[in-house]
Amino acid sequence: MNDVNQLILYEDNHLIVAVKPPRMLTQGDITGDADLHSLLKEYIRVKYEKPGEAYLGLIHRIDRPVGGLLAFARTSKAAGRLSRQLREGSLSREYIAVCRGRAPATFQLNDWLQKDEQTNTVRVLPKYLKLQGKQASLSGQTISFTDEKSLVAIRLQTGRAHQIRAQMAHFGHPLLGDARYNKEGASGLIALWGMRLALSHPITGKAMVFVCAPGRMPGGWPRSAHFDPYQRDLDALERHWPDLAQ
Repeated sequence: MNDVNQLILYEDNHLIVAVKPPRMLTQGDITGDADLHSLLKEYIRVKYEKPGEAYLGLIHRIDRPVGGLLAFARTSKAAGRLSRQLREGSLSREYIAVCRGRAPATFQLNDWLQKDEQTNTVRVLPKYLKLQGKQASLSGQTISFTDEKSLVAIRLQTGRAHQIRAQMAHFGHPLLGDARYNKEGASGLIALWGMRLALSHPITGKAMVFVCAPGRMPGGWPRSAHFDPYQRDLDALERHWPDLAQ
C-alpha cells in the first residue's frame, strides 16, 4: 500500500483534507477493500498514539471510480459544523470531467434521480415521476472542446449518488471512461475528478480553498489518462480556482 501521508493536503486538530485516489472506496463496504476513511483513521491512531479506534467524521463521499478532494472532521463538533455547511451549500465542491461531444459553453441540469440498489445504477426520471426520485442539480462550464469531446467544470448543488455521471449521460454528454454510463467510451479510468473544495474552517470560521488537479496525484496511485491532453487548461484552473469567490 502506498503511503497515506501522500494523500493528505491539510491537517490540524479539527480538519483533514485529503485526495481520494480513483478506484479506492471513500468508506468501507462489504467488499473489505481498502478505503480512505479507514486508512486515515489508522494514520491518526498511529501518529497521535490513540488508544483504540481514532475518531474521524465522514462529511461527504466520492464514487469509487472517481478521485478527488474530500474533507474529514477530527472531532464531533467539527463534523456537525462541516455537515451543516454541506447541507446549506456553503461547502462547495467543483469537479472537472471530460465528456463526449461538444458541450454548451454553460449549462444547468435539474433532474430527479432514482437509484436501483440491485444494479447500483442511477436513472433520470421523467418529470411526471419526480416524486419517486430525489432532486439533483448541478451547473457546468466548458473549458475546452472539440467536436468529439469537451473538458468541463461542474459545480454540485446537491450530492446524489452517481449524480454527475448519470446527469451528464442523460444530457447527451457521457463521461469518458465511465463503464457504467457510457458504454461507447469505457476505456481507461473515468474522466471525473473532484478538483476544488471550498469551506469555512469548522472552528475558526476562516475561508479555506483547496485545489488539486488530477495530474498532481502522487506517484504510484492510479490516475485517468483522459485528462492528459488538457494539462495546460488544468494548470490555468489551478492558478485561478484558489480565488475565494464562491
